[in-house]
Amino acid sequence: MEKVGILIEFKDDKIKKTNYGVITLARQQGCELYALVLNGNAAACKEQLQQYGIKKIIDIASKEGPLQWHPVKWARAVVAAMDHFGINTLCGLTSAQGKELLPRIAADLDAPLVMDCTDVVLNERAAKKSQFSGKTVATIKVNGNHFIFGIRPNAIEKQPDPCEAEVIPFQTTVDKEALVVKEIKLQTHTGIDLTEADIIISGGRGMQKPENFAILFECAQVIGAAVGASRAAVDAGWAPHSMQVGQTGATVSPKVYIACGISGSVQHFAGMKTAGLIVAVNTDPEANITKNCDYYIVADLFEIVPILSRQLKLVVGENQLT
Repeated sequence: MEKVGILIEFKDDKIKKTNYGVITLARQQGCELYALVLNGNAAACKEQLQQYGIKKIIDIASKEGPLQWHPVKWARAVVAAMDHFGINTLCGLTSAQGKELLPRIAADLDAPLVMDCTDVVLNERAAKKSQFSGKTVATIKVNGNHFIFGIRPNAIEKQPDPCEAEVIPFQTTVDKEALVVKEIKLQTHTGIDLTEADIIISGGRGMQKPENFAILFECAQVIGAAVGASRAAVDAGWAPHSMQVGQTGATVSPKVYIACGISGSVQHFAGMKTAGLIVAVNTDPEANITKNCDYYIVADLFEIVPILSRQLKLVVGENQLT
Protein backbone atom coordinates (compact mmCIF):
# COMPACT_ATOMS: atom_id res chain seq x y z
CA MET A 1 0.00 0.00 0.00
CA GLU A 2 1.41 3.37 -1.03
CA LYS A 3 2.22 5.84 1.73
CA VAL A 4 0.91 9.35 1.10
CA GLY A 5 1.65 12.36 3.25
CA ILE A 6 -1.00 15.06 3.71
CA LEU A 7 0.40 18.46 4.67
CA ILE A 8 -2.10 19.84 7.18
CA GLU A 9 -2.74 23.59 7.25
CA PHE A 10 -4.22 25.67 10.03
CA LYS A 11 -5.81 29.08 10.38
CA ASP A 12 -6.07 30.63 13.85
CA ASP A 13 -4.92 27.27 15.27
CA LYS A 14 -7.86 25.46 13.65
CA ILE A 15 -7.61 22.96 10.81
CA LYS A 16 -8.60 24.43 7.46
CA LYS A 17 -11.64 22.48 6.36
CA THR A 18 -10.29 22.25 2.80
CA ASN A 19 -7.68 19.80 4.15
CA TYR A 20 -10.47 17.24 4.41
CA GLY A 21 -11.02 17.26 0.64
CA VAL A 22 -7.33 16.48 0.10
CA ILE A 23 -7.56 13.65 2.63
CA THR A 24 -10.71 12.30 0.95
CA LEU A 25 -8.98 12.28 -2.45
CA ALA A 26 -6.04 10.19 -1.19
CA ARG A 27 -8.10 7.93 1.08
CA GLN A 28 -10.51 6.89 -1.67
CA GLN A 29 -7.55 5.59 -3.68
CA GLY A 30 -6.60 3.07 -1.01
CA CYS A 31 -3.46 4.79 0.22
CA GLU A 32 -1.93 4.66 3.69
CA LEU A 33 -2.27 8.23 4.92
CA TYR A 34 0.11 10.21 7.12
CA ALA A 35 -1.03 13.64 8.30
CA LEU A 36 2.01 15.91 8.68
CA VAL A 37 1.56 18.59 11.37
CA LEU A 38 4.25 21.18 12.08
CA ASN A 39 2.71 23.75 14.42
CA GLY A 40 2.55 21.68 17.61
CA ASN A 41 -1.21 21.02 17.38
CA ALA A 42 -1.04 17.34 16.41
CA ALA A 43 -2.69 16.03 19.58
CA ALA A 44 -5.37 18.72 19.51
CA CYS A 45 -6.41 17.90 15.94
CA LYS A 46 -6.50 14.14 16.37
CA GLU A 47 -10.29 14.03 16.83
CA GLN A 48 -10.98 15.94 13.62
CA LEU A 49 -8.46 14.13 11.44
CA GLN A 50 -9.52 10.63 12.43
CA GLN A 51 -13.08 11.48 11.34
CA TYR A 52 -11.79 11.54 7.77
CA GLY A 53 -9.75 8.35 7.80
CA ILE A 54 -6.35 9.52 9.04
CA LYS A 55 -4.78 6.75 11.12
CA LYS A 56 -1.29 8.24 11.60
CA ILE A 57 -0.59 11.84 12.60
CA ILE A 58 3.08 12.84 12.50
CA ASP A 59 3.88 15.54 15.05
CA ILE A 60 6.94 17.17 13.48
CA ALA A 61 9.07 19.23 15.86
CA SER A 62 12.63 20.16 16.72
CA LYS A 63 14.42 19.09 19.89
CA GLU A 64 13.50 22.48 21.34
CA GLY A 65 9.79 22.05 20.63
CA PRO A 66 7.30 23.06 17.90
CA LEU A 67 8.78 24.69 14.81
CA GLN A 68 7.96 28.36 14.40
CA TRP A 69 6.83 29.31 10.90
CA HIS A 70 9.79 29.46 8.57
CA PRO A 71 9.29 28.21 4.98
CA VAL A 72 12.79 26.79 4.54
CA LYS A 73 12.86 25.04 7.93
CA TRP A 74 9.34 23.69 7.52
CA ALA A 75 10.12 22.38 4.04
CA ARG A 76 13.25 20.60 5.24
CA ALA A 77 11.40 19.19 8.25
CA VAL A 78 8.74 17.73 5.94
CA VAL A 79 11.44 16.21 3.72
CA ALA A 80 13.08 14.64 6.80
CA ALA A 81 9.74 13.17 7.91
CA MET A 82 8.99 11.79 4.45
CA ASP A 83 12.40 10.12 4.35
CA HIS A 84 12.02 8.68 7.85
CA PHE A 85 8.56 7.19 7.28
CA GLY A 86 9.13 6.12 3.67
CA ILE A 87 6.60 8.56 2.19
CA ASN A 88 7.10 9.09 -1.54
CA THR A 89 3.99 11.14 -2.35
CA LEU A 90 2.93 14.40 -0.70
CA CYS A 91 -0.37 16.24 -1.17
CA GLY A 92 -1.15 19.69 0.14
CA LEU A 93 -3.29 22.72 -0.59
CA THR A 94 -2.49 25.20 -3.34
CA SER A 95 -2.82 28.01 -0.81
CA ALA A 96 -0.50 30.86 0.16
CA GLN A 97 1.31 28.54 2.57
CA GLY A 98 1.27 25.67 0.09
CA LYS A 99 2.87 27.88 -2.54
CA GLU A 100 5.64 28.65 -0.04
CA LEU A 101 6.27 25.06 1.03
CA LEU A 102 5.47 22.62 -1.78
CA PRO A 103 7.93 24.04 -4.36
CA ARG A 104 10.72 24.06 -1.74
CA ILE A 105 9.95 20.47 -0.77
CA ALA A 106 9.93 19.44 -4.43
CA ALA A 107 13.27 21.20 -5.00
CA ASP A 108 14.87 19.48 -1.98
CA LEU A 109 13.67 16.09 -3.22
CA ASP A 110 14.33 16.81 -6.91
CA ALA A 111 10.71 15.76 -7.39
CA PRO A 112 8.08 16.71 -9.99
CA LEU A 113 5.54 19.22 -8.74
CA VAL A 114 2.01 19.86 -10.04
CA MET A 115 0.08 22.73 -8.44
CA ASP A 116 -3.60 23.73 -8.50
CA CYS A 117 -4.79 20.20 -9.27
CA THR A 118 -8.52 19.59 -9.48
CA ASP A 119 -8.02 15.81 -9.40
CA VAL A 120 -5.15 13.36 -8.98
CA VAL A 121 -4.89 9.64 -9.78
CA LEU A 122 -2.08 8.72 -7.42
CA ASN A 123 -1.23 5.26 -8.70
CA GLU A 124 -0.90 6.64 -12.26
CA ARG A 125 1.00 9.77 -11.12
CA ALA A 126 -1.49 11.81 -13.15
CA ALA A 127 -3.04 15.14 -12.20
CA LYS A 128 -5.73 17.28 -13.83
CA LYS A 129 -5.56 21.07 -13.83
CA SER A 130 -6.95 23.91 -15.90
CA GLN A 131 -4.69 25.55 -18.47
CA PHE A 132 -4.73 28.63 -20.70
CA SER A 133 -6.91 30.76 -18.40
CA GLY A 134 -9.32 27.90 -17.85
CA LYS A 135 -9.96 27.21 -21.55
CA THR A 136 -8.92 23.57 -21.28
CA VAL A 137 -8.15 20.88 -18.71
CA ALA A 138 -4.77 19.18 -18.97
CA THR A 139 -3.84 15.75 -17.64
CA ILE A 140 -0.22 15.82 -16.52
CA LYS A 141 1.69 12.60 -15.85
CA VAL A 142 4.94 12.74 -13.92
CA ASN A 143 7.86 10.40 -13.28
CA GLY A 144 10.36 10.23 -10.46
CA ASN A 145 11.06 8.82 -7.02
CA HIS A 146 8.91 11.37 -5.17
CA PHE A 147 5.74 13.17 -6.23
CA ILE A 148 4.33 16.46 -4.96
CA PHE A 149 0.77 17.61 -5.70
CA GLY A 150 -0.89 20.87 -4.71
CA ILE A 151 -4.70 20.48 -4.67
CA ARG A 152 -7.02 23.40 -5.41
CA PRO A 153 -8.97 24.19 -2.21
CA ASN A 154 -12.59 23.00 -2.35
CA ALA A 155 -11.95 21.09 -5.61
CA ILE A 156 -12.67 17.77 -3.85
CA GLU A 157 -15.80 17.22 -1.79
CA LYS A 158 -14.95 16.08 1.73
CA GLN A 159 -16.40 12.76 2.89
CA PRO A 160 -16.01 11.45 6.46
CA ASP A 161 -14.70 7.95 7.16
CA PRO A 162 -14.18 7.65 10.95
CA CYS A 163 -11.32 5.58 12.32
CA GLU A 164 -8.89 5.60 15.26
CA ALA A 165 -5.74 7.67 14.84
CA GLU A 166 -2.42 7.67 16.66
CA VAL A 167 -0.08 10.62 17.13
CA ILE A 168 3.54 9.79 16.32
CA PRO A 169 6.19 12.27 17.50
CA PHE A 170 9.05 12.99 15.10
CA GLN A 171 12.00 15.22 15.96
CA THR A 172 14.36 16.64 13.38
CA THR A 173 17.17 19.16 13.17
CA VAL A 174 16.76 22.00 10.68
CA ASP A 175 19.32 24.52 11.85
CA LYS A 176 20.73 25.65 8.52
CA GLU A 177 18.97 28.76 7.27
CA ALA A 178 18.97 29.80 3.61
CA LEU A 179 16.30 32.36 4.38
CA VAL A 180 15.97 34.75 7.32
CA VAL A 181 12.45 35.75 8.34
CA LYS A 182 12.74 39.18 9.96
CA GLU A 183 9.08 40.05 10.34
CA ILE A 184 5.63 38.54 9.74
CA LYS A 185 2.85 41.00 8.96
CA LEU A 186 -0.70 39.77 9.27
CA GLN A 187 -3.19 40.92 6.66
CA THR A 188 -5.77 43.42 7.85
CA HIS A 189 -8.53 41.70 5.89
CA THR A 190 -10.68 39.59 8.18
CA GLY A 191 -13.53 37.20 7.58
CA ILE A 192 -13.83 33.87 5.81
CA ASP A 193 -10.86 32.85 3.68
CA LEU A 194 -11.79 33.03 0.00
CA THR A 195 -10.32 29.61 -0.73
CA GLU A 196 -12.27 28.10 2.19
CA ALA A 197 -15.66 29.64 1.41
CA ASP A 198 -18.67 27.68 0.20
CA ILE A 199 -20.29 30.93 -0.98
CA ILE A 200 -18.52 33.98 -2.39
CA ILE A 201 -20.04 37.32 -3.38
CA SER A 202 -17.65 39.47 -5.40
CA GLY A 203 -17.67 43.04 -6.66
CA GLY A 204 -16.03 44.58 -9.69
CA ARG A 205 -15.76 47.92 -11.43
CA GLY A 206 -19.52 48.32 -11.09
CA MET A 207 -19.11 48.87 -7.33
CA GLN A 208 -17.99 52.44 -8.25
CA LYS A 209 -16.18 53.17 -4.95
CA PRO A 210 -14.76 51.30 -1.94
CA GLU A 211 -17.55 52.30 0.44
CA ASN A 212 -20.07 50.42 -1.69
CA PHE A 213 -18.48 47.09 -0.80
CA ALA A 214 -20.36 47.44 2.50
CA ILE A 215 -23.52 46.10 0.85
CA LEU A 216 -21.63 42.96 -0.19
CA PHE A 217 -20.29 42.44 3.33
CA GLU A 218 -23.79 42.87 4.75
CA CYS A 219 -25.16 40.23 2.39
CA ALA A 220 -22.22 37.91 3.04
CA GLN A 221 -22.67 38.12 6.80
CA VAL A 222 -26.23 36.82 6.54
CA ILE A 223 -25.24 33.58 4.81
CA GLY A 224 -21.69 33.09 6.05
CA ALA A 225 -20.10 33.98 2.72
CA ALA A 226 -16.74 35.48 1.82
CA VAL A 227 -16.40 38.73 -0.10
CA GLY A 228 -14.18 38.88 -3.16
CA ALA A 229 -13.22 41.43 -5.78
CA SER A 230 -12.13 41.60 -9.40
CA ARG A 231 -8.71 42.85 -10.39
CA ALA A 232 -10.27 46.10 -11.63
CA ALA A 233 -11.67 46.79 -8.16
CA VAL A 234 -8.36 45.92 -6.50
CA ASP A 235 -6.32 48.02 -8.94
CA ALA A 236 -8.65 50.94 -8.24
CA GLY A 237 -7.80 50.63 -4.53
CA TRP A 238 -11.33 49.68 -3.52
CA ALA A 239 -10.35 46.30 -2.04
CA PRO A 240 -7.10 44.69 -0.82
CA HIS A 241 -5.28 42.13 -2.96
CA SER A 242 -6.24 39.42 -0.45
CA MET A 243 -9.81 39.74 -1.80
CA GLN A 244 -8.85 39.41 -5.47
CA VAL A 245 -10.31 36.48 -7.41
CA GLY A 246 -8.77 35.56 -10.72
CA GLN A 247 -5.66 34.43 -12.53
CA THR A 248 -3.47 36.91 -10.61
CA GLY A 249 -5.42 36.52 -7.37
CA ALA A 250 -7.08 33.63 -5.58
CA THR A 251 -8.34 30.58 -7.45
CA VAL A 252 -11.58 29.51 -5.78
CA SER A 253 -14.08 26.65 -6.04
CA PRO A 254 -17.11 27.63 -3.95
CA LYS A 255 -20.50 26.00 -4.22
CA VAL A 256 -22.01 29.37 -5.18
CA TYR A 257 -20.27 32.39 -6.75
CA ILE A 258 -22.19 35.68 -7.06
CA ALA A 259 -20.54 38.25 -9.35
CA CYS A 260 -21.76 41.83 -8.90
CA GLY A 261 -20.75 44.47 -11.40
CA ILE A 262 -18.02 42.25 -12.87
CA SER A 263 -17.57 42.23 -16.63
CA GLY A 264 -16.14 38.71 -16.60
CA SER A 265 -12.71 38.84 -18.22
CA VAL A 266 -10.97 35.61 -19.15
CA GLN A 267 -8.52 36.17 -16.28
CA HIS A 268 -11.30 36.55 -13.71
CA PHE A 269 -13.22 33.56 -15.04
CA ALA A 270 -10.08 31.42 -14.79
CA GLY A 271 -10.09 31.98 -11.03
CA MET A 272 -13.70 30.93 -10.37
CA LYS A 273 -14.88 28.77 -13.28
CA THR A 274 -14.97 25.62 -11.10
CA ALA A 275 -17.66 27.11 -8.85
CA GLY A 276 -20.68 24.85 -8.52
CA LEU A 277 -23.15 27.62 -9.41
CA ILE A 278 -22.36 31.05 -10.89
CA VAL A 279 -24.81 33.96 -10.62
CA ALA A 280 -24.13 37.35 -12.20
CA VAL A 281 -25.68 40.78 -11.62
CA ASN A 282 -24.84 43.31 -14.32
CA THR A 283 -26.53 46.17 -16.13
CA ASP A 284 -24.94 45.10 -19.42
CA PRO A 285 -26.72 42.09 -21.00
CA GLU A 286 -23.72 41.64 -23.32
CA ALA A 287 -21.09 41.44 -20.56
CA ASN A 288 -18.79 38.40 -20.83
CA ILE A 289 -19.88 37.17 -17.40
CA THR A 290 -23.41 36.53 -18.71
CA LYS A 291 -22.00 34.01 -21.18
CA ASN A 292 -20.20 32.06 -18.47
CA CYS A 293 -22.74 31.80 -15.67
CA ASP A 294 -25.71 29.65 -14.74
CA TYR A 295 -28.03 32.57 -13.95
CA TYR A 296 -27.74 36.29 -14.53
CA ILE A 297 -29.78 39.35 -13.65
CA VAL A 298 -29.71 42.39 -15.94
CA ALA A 299 -30.21 45.03 -13.29
CA ASP A 300 -28.49 47.56 -11.02
CA LEU A 301 -26.56 45.71 -8.30
CA PHE A 302 -27.37 48.54 -5.86
CA GLU A 303 -31.03 47.54 -6.15
CA ILE A 304 -30.60 43.77 -6.33
CA VAL A 305 -28.06 43.14 -3.54
CA PRO A 306 -30.06 44.93 -0.77
CA ILE A 307 -33.18 43.01 -1.88
CA LEU A 308 -31.20 39.78 -1.77
CA SER A 309 -29.93 40.61 1.73
CA ARG A 310 -33.46 41.30 3.01
CA GLN A 311 -34.83 38.07 1.54
CA LEU A 312 -31.95 36.03 2.90
CA LYS A 313 -32.48 37.50 6.37
CA LEU A 314 -36.10 36.40 6.22
CA VAL A 315 -35.13 32.87 5.16
CA VAL A 316 -32.40 32.59 7.80
CA GLY A 317 -34.77 33.92 10.46
CA GLU A 318 -37.45 31.39 9.53
CA ASN A 319 -34.95 28.52 9.60
CA GLN A 320 -33.80 29.56 13.09
CA LEU A 321 -37.37 29.44 14.36
CA THR A 322 -38.04 25.94 13.00
